Amino acid sequence: MSGDGPDASTLRIVRIELDEASLARATADIEHERKVAIYDLIEENRFEPVGAGTGPFEVRLSIVERRLVFDVRRSEGERLGEVHLSLSPLRKIIKDYFMLCESYYDAIRNAAPARIETVDMARRAMHNEGAEILSERLRDKISLDRNTARRLFTLICSFHMR
Repeated sequence: MSGDGPDASTLRIVRIELDEASLARATADIEHERKVAIYDLIEENRFEPVGAGTGPFEVRLSIVERRLVFDVRRSEGERLGEVHLSLSPLRKIIKDYFMLCESYYDAIRNAAPARIETVDMARRAMHNEGAEILSERLRDKISLDRNTARRLFTLICSFHMR
């Protein structure tokens, strides 16, 4: 490490919480997806709120008046502020992603391996597109790496999963 910038261990989320009141009622599969996304996110992420300095950070995600809210704090509890994002640019991609997920789960139960692979590739591509949109929308507020954006997109989707 060169010492020119902050240590990567300080530009990360160490705790993430989802606002229970914002979450859709979940099936066991959806709850499992949330837990895996949270676990993977905490294990490896890059999260740098613009102008906030170093962390590590704690984040609480919620939906308030049809807007996604990132309540960001330092791990010691110091409140750094909220980032609000309109969900409108993500609505279509989330809807399309859910349709592909349903097709994928149906394929797992009934289809040949080649069909499962095709649907899974489309599902992953849609997931990547959603993560890219999220990164772009956050660009001037929070800097993320690709995997962090993907995991956050999964959690954002979980607010809508039923």
